[in-house]
Amino acid sequence: MSKPKIYITKKIPDEVLAFLEQHCECRMWDGRGTPSREGLLGQLAEVEGLLTSSGPIDGELLARAPKLRVVSSISVGYNHFDTEAMKARGVIGTNTPYVLDDTVADLVLSLMLASARRIPELDHFVKQGMWKKGAGLTDEDFFGLDVHHATLGIIGMGRIGEAIAKRAVHGFDMKLLYHNRSRRPETEERFHARFCGLEELLEQSDFVVLMTPLTPETQRFMRKEHFDRMKRSAFFINASRGQTVDEQALIEALQNGTIRGAGLDVFDTEPVQPDNPLLQMPNVVTLPHIGSATAKTRLDMAMTAAHNLVDALAGRKPQYVVSELRSLVE
Repeated sequence: MSKPKIYITKKIPDEVLAFLEQHCECRMWDGRGTPSREGLLGQLAEVEGLLTSSGPIDGELLARAPKLRVVSSISVGYNHFDTEAMKARGVIGTNTPYVLDDTVADLVLSLMLASARRIPELDHFVKQGMWKKGAGLTDEDFFGLDVHHATLGIIGMGRIGEAIAKRAVHGFDMKLLYHNRSRRPETEERFHARFCGLEELLEQSDFVVLMTPLTPETQRFMRKEHFDRMKRSAFFINASRGQTVDEQALIEALQNGTIRGAGLDVFDTEPVQPDNPLLQMPNVVTLPHIGSATAKTRLDMAMTAAHNLVDALAGRKPQYVVSELRSLVE
């Protein structure tokens, strides 16, 4: 019996490829990054499974892949899935939740610390030779903001939000507020967290962390009126998706001193454009969307995605089918 044909759009660890080759006939993009859109579409005529992490899975792609049965994404977010089009075609979509929760939470705490204590700014200061006697500097020139015992407001108390809460409360004795679609009594009990409305959270928090998934409801979720409600001493942290924020409103809030600073792992356009004003602001920490970027976590994500793919092609229910498409396997 012949193995199902799959296409892999990015380099994956050797262990993951070896596992896939046991079960599938594999073809893989061998360039840097990911293939062009047209390059990808040209590979799909005989493909039954697609392993990817980005790029729209839409009607155009499905039309070019008549045999496609499953798209397995090496990611938690799946806003690149047109789930309606996939459901109409009976194409299963899977993702990789849980695997990266702790790694992303570590990064969020890193952004909080780096922003509050001005780590990148002062690192640049030292490396540029500006830390020297006779420069007229005072202690105040190096002051930052304490993270310990400050108030943290988390918008979106999912699994990653809880991992952030654990680090913040148990590691830094922070007070915790959260805003979510529904209350989380267990979270409140574990971390002495307080559920509150968005406006109250913004007004009281020293750090506002946005961790909502990108959906039509959360598109441009954070807007001018929200930044206006934050403390002038507060920091905004985003490690969710860039499109959950009105980026121009954030830029203006930072330029006007409406908020003190920001730590950003995500942007409206990625890679971020070199003329983006955020890149010129010393009070903004900017990272290249590295929330899950450790070797172990990326290996675990890729292996989870590979298992999802193989299970779907074998007629078994994958462990992680995205919610909108679960009816295809139930």
